[in-house]
Amino acid sequence: MNNSLGQKICSLRKQRQITQDELAEKMGVSPQAVSKWENDLSIPDLPILIELSNFFNVSLDDLVKSKEDIVYYNPNQDEKDLNQKILKINIKSCDGDIVKVNLPLMLVKVTCEMGKTFSMFGNSSKLDGIDFDMIISLIESGVNGKLVEINSADGDIVEIVVE
Repeated sequence: MNNSLGQKICSLRKQRQITQDELAEKMGVSPQAVSKWENDLSIPDLPILIELSNFFNVSLDDLVKSKEDIVYYNPNQDEKDLNQKILKINIKSCDGDIVKVNLPLMLVKVTCEMGKTFSMFGNSSKLDGIDFDMIISLIESGVNGKLVEINSADGDIVEIVVE
């Protein structure tokens, strides 16, 4: 998310399918306060920011910081670098479950070559449609950083990052 705090609050609220009035009630503030937050006319106090991050199941950093999704290209990487790379898969479900898995890239590559899927993550449907062969291809060609971010309609978030 590379949005303002207000845009993030609005997006997270809509993902939860609740109104400004409902969010205001849960946070103990007026609906006008929520409207001002979402329009970047004011910002919540720190205790409410913490409540918002807990309610939306996002870190306080992710909620308040603007950060660029850094994806960069390094065509000169050698095979040794690939053996040292880690593929990070982060899943945050709308139910509050958080799964963070760090896998050596070579393990992912061998798994794909064997035709296996990543059903080890419980509800593997969150990873359906992700072409890991294509991701490995991108990484081998020199692409690094956050390669995939999926925000589902029901509030699930899947990120795939290579480091």
